[in-house]
Amino acid sequence: MTQRVVNHRALRFATAGAIGFALAALVPGYALAQDALSDAELVQAIMDNLWVFIAGILVFWMQAGFALLEAGLTRAKNVVNIMAKNLADMFIGVTMFFIVGYGIAYGEAGNSFFGTDSFFLSGLGFEIPEGGGLTPATDFFFQVMFAATAVTIASGAMAERTKFPAYLAFSAVMCAIIYPVVVRMTWGGGFIAEMNVGDAVFSDFAGSGIVHMTGGIAALMGAFFLGPRIGKYGPDGRPRAIPGHFIPMAVLGVFILWMGWFGFNAGSELAANDFVMFVATNTLLAAVGGGLAATATIWIKGGKPDVAMIGNGVLAGLVGITAGCGAVNYLGAWIIGLVAGVLVVFSVLFFDRIKIDDPVGAISVHGTCGAWGVLAIGLFATVDDAFLGRDDAGLFYGGGIEQLGMQALHVLVIGVWVAVTTAILFFVIKKTIGLRVSEEEERQGLDVLEHGMSGYSEDMVSH
Repeated sequence: MTQRVVNHRALRFATAGAIGFALAALVPGYALAQDALSDAELVQAIMDNLWVFIAGILVFWMQAGFALLEAGLTRAKNVVNIMAKNLADMFIGVTMFFIVGYGIAYGEAGNSFFGTDSFFLSGLGFEIPEGGGLTPATDFFFQVMFAATAVTIASGAMAERTKFPAYLAFSAVMCAIIYPVVVRMTWGGGFIAEMNVGDAVFSDFAGSGIVHMTGGIAALMGAFFLGPRIGKYGPDGRPRAIPGHFIPMAVLGVFILWMGWFGFNAGSELAANDFVMFVATNTLLAAVGGGLAATATIWIKGGKPDVAMIGNGVLAGLVGITAGCGAVNYLGAWIIGLVAGVLVVFSVLFFDRIKIDDPVGAISVHGTCGAWGVLAIGLFATVDDAFLGRDDAGLFYGGGIEQLGMQALHVLVIGVWVAVTTAILFFVIKKTIGLRVSEEEERQGLDVLEHGMSGYSEDMVSH
């Protein structure tokens, strides 16, 4: 996440005067910035902030993708509950990240695990910094979208049997403490960022581990503490398919998520420059690799090209490349996506066998493939993404085993932190307000009894 200079001086100088004058007249913060920056630097800073704002909007739009994907892959009697949880992820998540999460993650004061200032964004202005770059408001806007994403990943794995108040409690703690500590240890310059294995330091450009694996592990613990849905397993213990009610809705969700991912990954450059399209192209190639591999794998394994699994293959490729999108070449990105597409199929089947009921495959897409994405840097990294500090760090490019070891430590530390804290959280929720709805409510569906309304007319809610 570094700012890279692109050499378009003619365009900058042609527009700098007009843009700088207009902003100086309208916004005092930009007037202050113009005093400290040259015209070209001011234009670059404005473009950086504008691009990251647009990227943040794309990440925000991913919430719609998650809502449609989860609703489509679950039953009609629970669609209102799915939508309510995704709405809650945004307003609860933003609120808690505003109050305390951002300060824990990025506060100037504190230690390697907790920041201790900037709560309620206190002490942060809105001006462009003296050296250029993002305003605090732009940075918060972009980062809070990642926090909301981390928590909404668990929604699908916990679908169709979770009490709504219990889910709200989980969402609040996740965005207030659990996820911000992960960020503090990594992007915030803390514990993991301070570690090294030989010359290798951690890399996770846009968050395969920091965001997706964090959400995937939380999803795993939530599904474990809830137990499987009624009817998921037969008397012989074998898993039964519980089909989603509207596959077109789920596929539309996949496409919306795919679109939003270009903001998620390319926006993580935190600057408007030539590196953005490199990251975006890697993101695209990994997604198609994931979709292709998942199609082939489930077709061979199950005899049919399961569309829901194909959609999860695309998402698996996207998750897999999120860490290395700035560190691998185009072929490496495609291969990472291919491997993720195979992994997600076998991971979904594995968790089904061990009776971890995940209605949408979130644990496999985000947890399994998130871990793969982090480790893949140790194999395929050939570009300095500004974390690595060197080219050709991957094992396959002569970088040795050190980077892979460092990436494994990254996975281990995040995995232990999230697994332990979410296990404690779900245990406390289960023993206090309760985690799972009653058997009657689960059979009837959560929509009417939890929210007082149905998502569809009665004749459409048949199972």
